[in-house]
Amino acid sequence: MAVPKRKTSPSRAGMRRSHHALGKNAYVEDDKGELHRPHHINLKSGVYRGKQILKPKED
Repeated sequence: MAVPKRKTSPSRAGMRRSHHALGKNAYVEDDKGELHRPHHINLKSGVYRGKQILKPKED
């Protein structure tokens, strides 16, 4: 079984984990100027790729 010869320092562990951070959520603007996540149904209007998928929410 492989065992590390030396303890990993906090600095080196932090450098290894520097790529683990989550990126910001991307948003795209639809034809009406509203923002929504790409490749997701717009829950306010119920539209996905120009087609009505769900009934729009009533306010």
